[in-house]
Amino acid sequence: MRTRTMIPRSVIADVEQRVRRLCEDLAAKLQFHGWHHVSFVRDKSVHFADRNGAARDVVEVAALVHDLNYMVRRNSLPTDGAALRRKVLFVAGVPQGDIEWIERIVVEAEMRTRSRDISLEAQALSDADTLFKALPVTPVVLAHKYLQENGITLRELAYKIVGEQVGKADDGYYFYDSEAAATYSKWAETNLLLWKCIVESLDDPCVEDLLTKVAS
Repeated sequence: MRTRTMIPRSVIADVEQRVRRLCEDLAAKLQFHGWHHVSFVRDKSVHFADRNGAARDVVEVAALVHDLNYMVRRNSLPTDGAALRRKVLFVAGVPQGDIEWIERIVVEAEMRTRSRDISLEAQALSDADTLFKALPVTPVVLAHKYLQENGITLRELAYKIVGEQVGKADDGYYFYDSEAAATYSKWAETNLLLWKCIVESLDDPCVEDLLTKVAS
């Protein structure tokens, strides 16, 4: 079997520089999915890749470009960023075979559609991205930024989180990595309970009236 050539560190640094520049240029637009999110997911993805034996270099690059779709269109899906991802990776010098691999990883790791049996690389990326969502500070500090960035309502966000994430938690693959599950499941359970309570509260006419007054 031929040994795969790893993506050179200089190429990864080039991808990082390009993505960071895009994030900084679009900082006002990317209030949630800006460089603060990308760098967190990159660092945690590498950590989980080192643990599960995934291709570390490919995971790192996938993490750097996984949310470029939000630079193309607000409230979008990973596939909406495919052309921009390919352009950034190609210009930075990532081999064509790895570009195709990275695209599969990004799509595979998407919360809305991911399954129990995804690749190790997608697991590492998914766990890092999921952890960002589950951080106790995220609903307090960043949820309103997500609403502003994507132009959606609190009701839409609450139903999105509950609809996409609760089933995966109930089925036992909210996190794929055992360390992540042991360390962060309490945070995830609390976060999901909060959003389920938000969904319930929005059925109260008084709460709906309150939110209308606050928003006006």
